[in-house]
Amino acid sequence: MRSSLSRVADAVELEIVVPAFNEADRLAGSLKRAAAFLETQPWTSRLVVVDNGSSDDSAAVAASVPTGRVGIEVIGCAEPGKGAAVRRGLSACTAPYAGFFDADLSTPVETLTRTMAELRAGAAAVIASRHAPGARFVTRQPLGRRVGGRVFRTLTRPLVPCVRDTQCGFKFFRRTALGAALERCRVDGFAFDVELLRRVREAGGEIVEVPVDWTDDRRSTFHPVRDGIASFASVVSLYRTAVAR
Repeated sequence: MRSSLSRVADAVELEIVVPAFNEADRLAGSLKRAAAFLETQPWTSRLVVVDNGSSDDSAAVAASVPTGRVGIEVIGCAEPGKGAAVRRGLSACTAPYAGFFDADLSTPVETLTRTMAELRAGAAAVIASRHAPGARFVTRQPLGRRVGGRVFRTLTRPLVPCVRDTQCGFKFFRRTALGAALERCRVDGFAFDVELLRRVREAGGEIVEVPVDWTDDRRSTFHPVRDGIASFASVVSLYRTAVAR
């Protein structure tokens, strides 16, 4: 598996990382839907699936999906954690614009239309938001996750005060802003998003939130207790880093 996606022959304008951990059951459908949309857009694209140590056939499924004119790459990430997988994928990208969305497509792939417009207009980062004015929950999360999410937003707001929703799995960046931010990221779990946005903001980059119609997928790999505790610990470490500077 290659560590770089920089072949001149298949240079594209946008690269999309899709982290995958045991996503074989839904990956084919999500990739086909994404590719069908991307083929209609005025920019060229490539999908980069990062297999994060899956025990199922996620990598094989991704590699076999017909995506038409939209390129697809499958790379691996032995280090556990969504943050590690996303960082692995983004670090391998070389396109002018790069980002990631979750394999469940809880955020509509069509959100990329406005996302690319904002990036081309100069934004350093464009992220989907479930809490910006105009956003809507098509199906809501279970009560426990809603409460946990509210607590997490309260904890992280001082770290990224300009952002209402750090955890929606749909974020895209200008490559010039992304590279420097990634070099300073250390978190590997679900709090990776908080650190990445904080690094972009510290460098003076503009972060634009796009309200979306978001659909909860009950098959999410996020475990409220295990991942919630790990995310809280990561946020504490980010506060320690901020205080030490």
